[in-house]
Amino acid sequence: MADARKPDADEPYLQIGEVADRTSVTQRTLRFYEERGLLKPPTRMDGGFRLYSEDDVGRVEQIKRMQSLLGLTLAEIKDMVEAEEVRGELDATFRPDRSVEERIQRVGRRIEVTQRQFDIIASKLTAMQEMREDLEAKLERWRTVVADLEKERAGAKAAT
Repeated sequence: MADARKPDADEPYLQIGEVADRTSVTQRTLRFYEERGLLKPPTRMDGGFRLYSEDDVGRVEQIKRMQSLLGLTLAEIKDMVEAEEVRGELDATFRPDRSVEERIQRVGRRIEVTQRQFDIIASKLTAMQEMREDLEAKLERWRTVVADLEKERAGAKAAT
């Protein structure tokens, strides 16, 4: 596991309970995200207490959105998060004076990580579309059953 980050005196930090309260996840979930590599190892106080930054809070909120909105697994979320980190590193080390070959390589890396994210989302959308089509077929079938039953009922009333 990577070393914990060192505290920056200028940045406000939150303890694990405060982050749990703000993000509506348990402290255990925060530790689990850290173990799985979804969160970077937090800054630690001298006593070993975890200290989280606003970026960490944002990351937890991003993870929750990807779980609830997109139904992503933690492995898929990790891929998505890692892709964002790669892009962030590329942004942080951008230099317009790099050689054309280096710039092509860096843009190629951006394409690679973005394609990975795209593939994850495309897979989810395909599965959702298939589920939607299945549900539409079921709805149509049940609407036909109701229409047939209503005709039967109307016929029975007319016969009486």
